[in-house]
Amino acid sequence: MALILHAGKNNKNAYKTLIAAEYSGVDVKLAPNFEMGVSNKTPEFLRFNPIGKVPVLETPDGPIFESNAIARYVVRLNGDNALYGSSLMDYAHVEQWIDFSTLEIDANILNWYRPRMGRTTYLPPAEEAAISALKRALGALNTHLASNTYLVGHFVTLADIIMTCNLFMGFTQLMTKSFTSEFPHVERYFWTLVNQPKFHKILGEVKQAETVLPIQSAQKPKEAAKPKKEAQPKKEAPKVEEKPKEAEEEEAPKPKPKNPLDLLPPSKMILDEWKRLYSNTKTNFREVAIKGFWDMYDPEGYSLWFCDYKYNDENTVSFVTMNKVGGFLQRMDLARKYAFGKMLVIGSEPPFKVKGLWLFRGQEIPQFVIDECYDMELYEWKKVDISDEAQKERVSQMIEDCEPFEGEPLLDAKCFK
Repeated sequence: MALILHAGKNNKNAYKTLIAAEYSGVDVKLAPNFEMGVSNKTPEFLRFNPIGKVPVLETPDGPIFESNAIARYVVRLNGDNALYGSSLMDYAHVEQWIDFSTLEIDANILNWYRPRMGRTTYLPPAEEAAISALKRALGALNTHLASNTYLVGHFVTLADIIMTCNLFMGFTQLMTKSFTSEFPHVERYFWTLVNQPKFHKILGEVKQAETVLPIQSAQKPKEAAKPKKEAQPKKEAPKVEEKPKEAEEEEAPKPKPKNPLDLLPPSKMILDEWKRLYSNTKTNFREVAIKGFWDMYDPEGYSLWFCDYKYNDENTVSFVTMNKVGGFLQRMDLARKYAFGKMLVIGSEPPFKVKGLWLFRGQEIPQFVIDECYDMELYEWKKVDISDEAQKERVSQMIEDCEPFEGEPLLDAKCFK
C-alpha cells in the first residue's frame, strides 16, 4: 500500500521524501487534489498536524510531520540501501550535514526569501544579515566539496537529498549565477545532483534564477495614498509626474548591448547549417558529415579548440563523471548561438578521461563564456592547428565519436549543438 504525502506538488520539502522514496524503493504518492491553504485547513488534516503545516505523511501506523523526519522514516522502511552510509561514523556525518543544511543553508535562504515574498516585513539590514550568513555557510560547504563529490562517502546519502532540496529554492529563486560563481564546488555539486535520474524524475528540468526575486512587499499602501492627496490641488501638472515619464522614456530606447561576436565580419560558415547536417546524417557519417564540415569550415570566422579535464584522477565513478560533463554542457547554453561542441568520456575502467572539441565563433574562446561558465577553468584549452594533418584528423574523429579513440573505448559521447 502506498504511503500518502500531503503537500503541494511543487513543495521543496515534499521533494525530500519523494526523492528518498525513489532511492529506497518505497511507494509514496502525493495526496490527490491537494490545495495549499484549503486542504491543510480541514479538520481531517488538522488531526494529522494541529499546526496545519505541510508536508505530512499518512502511514498505516499514523501520521508523521516535519519534512526531515518524514524523509528519515521513508529511508528506514527499507534497510537495504546506503542512504545512511556504511558505518556508524557515516551515519553521524549524514546527520551532521542534515542539521547543517537545515540550520545554516535552509534557514538563511528562507530569511532572504520570505520578506521578498511579502510574508514578513522587508528590512534591508535583515536581508543583508541573512545573505551574509548564507554566504558563510556556502563557503564552508564549498570548502568541503572541493575534495568530495558527495557530502558523505562516495555515493548519494540522505544528507545529499536534503541539502539539494534546501539549495533548490536558493538556486531557482534567489541565487543568480553571479552570486553562486563565488562557490564553484557548490555549483558543481548542485548541478550534479539535480541531474541524477532519481532527482530529475522528481524535480524535472531545473533552471537557475536569472534575477533575484523582486520585493513584492515594496508596494506600500501609504505611498499610493500620497499621490491622491497631491492630485486634488492640481499639482499633478508640474514636473513631479513628468520626471518619471522622462526617465522612462530615456531608459526605454536603450538597446541591449550587442554581443561582440555579432559585430564580427560575416562568415561563410553558417553554424545552423552545420548543426543540421550533423543531426540529419545517419549513415556514411565520415563521407557526408565530416566532409561537409571541412567544406563549410571558415578558419577566419571560427576557431577550433581541444580541451582536457585537469582532474581526471577524480573521475572514479562513471555516472558522476558523465553527469559532470552533462552539467558543463547545460551551463554552456549561453553560447549555443556561437558554438558547437563534442565531449568524450574515455575508458572502460576508472579513472575516466574527459576530452572535448569545441568550435567557437571568432579566433579566441569568447570572453563571456570564460566569465559566466566556471567549468572553463577546469579544462586545459589548446587551439587546433588545422595545417597539422594529425590535429585535423583528431577533430574528425571526435566529431564522429570514433571508437576506439586514441586506443581506448568510449564510455560516453555528448554533443552540444
